[in-house]
Amino acid sequence: MKNWDAIIIGGGHNGLVNACYLQRAGLDVVVLEQKDWVGGAATSRSLTPGFIYSNCSYVCSLFRPEIMRDLELPRFGLQVIPYEGGAVFTRDGDYLANYRDHDAHRREFARFSPRDAEAYGRYSRDVTRQCRFIQPLLMRTAPDPTSFKPRDIGELLYLGKKFAGLTAEEMALTLRFWTMSISDFLDEYFETDVIKANFALSGIIGTALGPMSPGTAYVLLHHYMVEVDGSVGAWGYARGGMGAVTQALAASFQAAGGTIRTGAEVEQVLVRNGRARGVVLADGEEVLGKLVASNADVKRTFLGLVEAKELPDIFLRRVKNFKIRGSSGKVNIALDSMPVFPALPEDSPCYRGDMHFTDSVERMERAYDDWKAGRWSADPFLDMVIPTTLDSTMAAPGKHFMSCFVQYAPPKVQGREWTDADRDGFAESVIAQIAEYSPGFRDRIVHMEVRTPREIEAETGLTEGNIFQGELTFDQLLFNRPVPGYAQYRSPVDGLYLCGSSTHPGGGVMGAPGRNAACEILRDLKRSANHVSGAHDVI
Repeated sequence: MKNWDAIIIGGGHNGLVNACYLQRAGLDVVVLEQKDWVGGAATSRSLTPGFIYSNCSYVCSLFRPEIMRDLELPRFGLQVIPYEGGAVFTRDGDYLANYRDHDAHRREFARFSPRDAEAYGRYSRDVTRQCRFIQPLLMRTAPDPTSFKPRDIGELLYLGKKFAGLTAEEMALTLRFWTMSISDFLDEYFETDVIKANFALSGIIGTALGPMSPGTAYVLLHHYMVEVDGSVGAWGYARGGMGAVTQALAASFQAAGGTIRTGAEVEQVLVRNGRARGVVLADGEEVLGKLVASNADVKRTFLGLVEAKELPDIFLRRVKNFKIRGSSGKVNIALDSMPVFPALPEDSPCYRGDMHFTDSVERMERAYDDWKAGRWSADPFLDMVIPTTLDSTMAAPGKHFMSCFVQYAPPKVQGREWTDADRDGFAESVIAQIAEYSPGFRDRIVHMEVRTPREIEAETGLTEGNIFQGELTFDQLLFNRPVPGYAQYRSPVDGLYLCGSSTHPGGGVMGAPGRNAACEILRDLKRSANHVSGAHDVI
């Protein structure tokens, strides 16, 4: 029986990134994917004739450019098309436009408030400063503050040096920023409801918190560190849908000699004498390997795939307490024609970006109140995009694909499992909101795919449908992600690693956890990592 150098559990984007780097380092790597296709939550699928859906994730800008270059993803077909605009609709029939150009954006704010237009420059400067502080940490392994190893001490000194480089005022602002709510943070800059709502949305996407919850200012920062072709802060579509990202990764991996097995559900990690020796598949087949890296979340890995007797009690307790709470849903819609929003001028660039209908922080908070009560939001927050305005590959001419990311949807409905009737009610809350701003919208619908946390978990394996594999709150970042003492991609079981978004620096289609985990694996194997950009900083 073959003994692989490395077994990767799960063919999501982080698992594939990890596999690519290990394969290019000379290891013989196999990726085991439960589904009949790779991609995890970054997939493109045709569920109705003539349309391609980005089923879960739907925009591509968090993916680290260093990884894209290392793995030659453009060579394997990945192309990202930047947004051209965006809008927040207001209930009085107006809208706040978003433009890529900073000055045009500022002039748009001045329509609502000259004071807010002036504050926009200060806001952008302060958020950019926070990005510059945290961005270099994304591609570094978080230090263990309890360790006396030279590398951990060096990383702590690196953090200390960065912090010491701030002025006293900047230090105070940074500490406040990491712990405050996005609502409180925005109140320090803006006075207009719709402008605050425009920025607050990035503080709640994918997290089981409301805009008034402490910690949501950092979630905004996580989404602010995006980039398309060197344009920082830009969002974009992957041409052909988000599956184009994982298809390019799979092609890069296979071109390097890697092996992908689909329809291979891992049921258990084989542990012998305290070391991972392979996995057992659902059909009973044993696949042996010298090491195992799991792209599944921390709970699915250690509460489902590893026997409890192999793990310390305190580790298990902390894994159980790790917060992975579902809060999101997704509605994908096939349209027979382009929807019309009377508030927007015809052919406005706002159509070619993300559109929202929640025009105040208070409306967002009320939507969160429904989640706390165990209900889907009656007036949900939607992050709505129509990729076919810029990507003609996803629908026939004249037809369009609309993606709606939805907050909030609880993992259970008032303590019980979701039913099909609940799912239909959730979908109706989404369609009703869009139809309020777009006359005749219902008549344009050809097909819908509706995903509550139930469907997201069933297909992608994300616990409770949490898109980040764990909330991005301050207590679950850096050396606390996923649990103290095991924030460096290793586990209590020798040879068993984590490479998914439960690890630093967190979720989104970023690739950094997979890349960073590969660096740590290569360090343990004493293998060269010259093919990894920036590896000299971490190895």
